Amino acid sequence: MGSMSIWHWMIVLLVVVLVFGTKKLRNVGSDLGGAVKGFKEGMRSEEDATKQIVESGQTVEGEVKAKSHSIA
Repeated sequence: MGSMSIWHWMIVLLVVVLVFGTKKLRNVGSDLGGAVKGFKEGMRSEEDATKQIVESGQTVEGEVKAKSHSIA
């Protein structure tokens, strides 16, 4: 059975274009690109927020209660 050659991939690409059409494939590509762009912006804004907290030296204050360990 061997690996797929370039001709196999060309036939697969031709079948996909014939089944879905170029307009639908273009829409899928632009939607995928928009999703990746949104993900990158979300990751960047999260990193910026974390960096601001570290730079500002904010701390979280709270009370620590001792845990009791029971031996059964």
